[in-house]
Amino acid sequence: MSMGNHAIGAGGIAPPATSGDETTTTLRMVRVWDPFVRIFHWSLVSLFIVAFATGDEIEWLHLTAGYAIASLVAFRILWGFMGSRHARFADFVRGPREVLDYMREAARLRAPRTLEHNPAGGAMVLALLMLLTGISATGIMMTTDAFWGAQWVEDAHEALVYLALGLIGLHVAGVIFSSIEHGENLVKAMVTGRKRAA
Repeated sequence: MSMGNHAIGAGGIAPPATSGDETTTTLRMVRVWDPFVRIFHWSLVSLFIVAFATGDEIEWLHLTAGYAIASLVAFRILWGFMGSRHARFADFVRGPREVLDYMREAARLRAPRTLEHNPAGGAMVLALLMLLTGISATGIMMTTDAFWGAQWVEDAHEALVYLALGLIGLHVAGVIFSSIEHGENLVKAMVTGRKRAA
């Protein structure tokens, strides 16, 4: 697999080319995440915490947060087809083999750096969107006459929430790991929308 943006010669990995005053290539920042993606990400984080913390204790707030999450997820799915370049699913969703290959290389600290979500990150985005869709759907079902009091719906809702928590933990770990591996602050990038060009 590619070793990223470093050239490989007989002596190993060559350092990035430098100009007389600065390493201009590595310091140049480019816009990657558009405002909607960043607002979606941090709003979703906040709303999920609110929904999880309130549960049955503050029902109106739990429902409000839940409906807001459902709306955000719906807009994010649409944005995955109509949004800016790096927001589109076509830009970062890869097949299972490529995801596994990337994870294998990452475990060896040899995974190539990407501007968009890396293959593992892209798979995580899809998994979380599907889980959040399921959580929203079962949550809405619990408010209807047809499924009011249905234990299996409540159990499914709760199971999906805890599965999402597990994936969120893996997501955070992956962000920290990739930030260290590639020497960049991915959390800051999701705030500013910018990453270094190379």
